[in-house]
Formats: sequence, C-alpha cells, structure tokens
Amino acid sequence: MAEPVIEIRGLSKTYESGFKALENVDLDIKRGEIFALLGPNGAGKTTLINILCGIVNPTGGSARAGGFDVIREFRAAREKIGLVPQELTVEPFTKVWSTVAFSRGLFGKPKNNAHIERVLKDLSLWDKRKNATRELSGGMKRRVMIAKALSHEPEILFLDEPTAGVDVELRRSMWNVVRGLREHGVTIVLTTHYLEEAEQMADRIGVIQNGEIRLVDETAALMTQLGEKRLAVVLAEPLERVPDALADYDLRLAEEGRRLVYTYNAATGTTGVKQLFHDLDAAGVAFVDVDTEQSSLEEIFVNLVGADR
Repeated sequence: MAEPVIEIRGLSKTYESGFKALENVDLDIKRGEIFALLGPNGAGKTTLINILCGIVNPTGGSARAGGFDVIREFRAAREKIGLVPQELTVEPFTKVWSTVAFSRGLFGKPKNNAHIERVLKDLSLWDKRKNATRELSGGMKRRVMIAKALSHEPEILFLDEPTAGVDVELRRSMWNVVRGLREHGVTIVLTTHYLEEAEQMADRIGVIQNGEIRLVDETAALMTQLGEKRLAVVLAEPLERVPDALADYDLRLAEEGRRLVYTYNAATGTTGVKQLFHDLDAAGVAFVDVDTEQSSLEEIFVNLVGADR
C-alpha cells in the first residue's frame, strides 16, 4: 500500500461569520494516486484545498503535505504543491514560455530550460511557447495554468474544477494529460462537478457534504457497493401493468410496456434474477432479450447527499 503524501487529522474551519466550512476532517491521500473530491457547492472542497495550500488557516486540527506541516512548515510544504485554481488567471500579454519560467522562479528554483520544455511538450503547448497568453483559447489557457503549477516540479498537484468551461473534446484531452502526470509520479487531487470525470479518472473518490467527509473509497468499490444494477427484460408482447404475481419485485415498465426493468443491488450477494426468470415464466410473461446496466456515479452521489441538500 502506498504511503500517504497528504495526511489530514481533525481539520476544522469556522469563519468569522460563524459558518462551519470544515468539521473534524480526517483524510489520507496516497502517493501517486488520482483522488477526486466530490461535493455540492459550499460543501468545503475549496476550503480544504486552500488550507492545504496555505491560503487559509484552519481553526482546528492539522495537515501535512509531502511530510511537512502546512502551517508550521508552510514554505517547505508549499514547495511540494502545485495549485491550479478554477479561475483562469494568466498574464494576457506575457508569452507562454516566460510566464511558466517566471512561476518556477517564484519558488526559488534555479533556471531549468529542459524542465520547462518538457512540461510544455507534455501539455501540447510547445508550439505556443512564443504566443502571448491572450492569443490562446480557453482550453490552452487552462493548460498554461497547469504548466505554471508544474514549473517548480511539485509532488502534489491540486486541480480545482480543471475542465470547467472546456468542451468535451478538450476535456478528454485534459484527462490524458492528468493520467500522464500520474505516470510521472505526481499525486493528483481534483475537485469536479463532472461526475463522469471522477468515474473515468480517479483511483479513489471522497465525498464531502456540509464540511464533513461522508465516505472515501476506491472508485470501482464505490460503484460496486453503492451502485444499483438494472436488468431490462425485453418483452415479447407489451404489458399495460406489472402482473400482480410479480408485485414482490422492484419492477417498472418502460418504453410503452415493451421493457420490464428490475432494479437490484449486486453487493448483497443475492440478486434474485434467477427467481425472477422463474416467476416471469410462471406468470406467462414471455421475453426475447435481456440486458443489464449499472448506476452511474452521479446517481450514487445524489443518493448519498440528496437527503441533506
């Protein structure tokens, strides 16, 4: 099991207004993983990142990044971290190469043109290195911000809504970039509203709600443990209603009575599918095909936090 690169214990933050943004958060993030932090607006995602990056001070608890306390050893901890905020904040008239190289200098790192070149090439920015950032598209500006965050060779990269406002094609391209960074040993922590993004990219997912971590699990395990499965039975003849003999099952009719949809949780170990087929036959319900689908992460997320909204 990989060692944690981020260790959070009892972290809390209450603002002067009395608003509790975080409450007793415990969380370990493993070295070399992609960790997605999910939660609705106001759940505490950005506050948590800002504390880890030394932008906001906690009111309780502790946090370590790369082995350093983020408050007592701020400079050492911050050198381990690259931050890409949600807002596009690039200098409009500065050339791409210059703005990335300047960011490296801010961390007191010696000049390293080979590293800057490698970062720009990895992010498909090499051909744009002599362009002013104002000449770039929104997606390319987002890449410049990632390049700036990587300029000082951090071990940890925080991406706050990294694909906000980016079209689908560029979003998928960005996913490839993030996976490539992980392959180079960078730990990625991302927040996102695109649940597909977390489902496709993350090794583990944490769900935060009302400043508290509701759960943390591996993505695949989360899908298995909390995800419903649906068995769609394609009927030989349409039905007007579910037969009374099948009332004990969680069934609904779809597509004007042509499909009978059975919902179950595969994690229970007993799906009831075999008995369903037997009871369909006993009820005289003929079918010509079946298919299954699993609930998406979005459905799981709504089920987890929907009641608290």
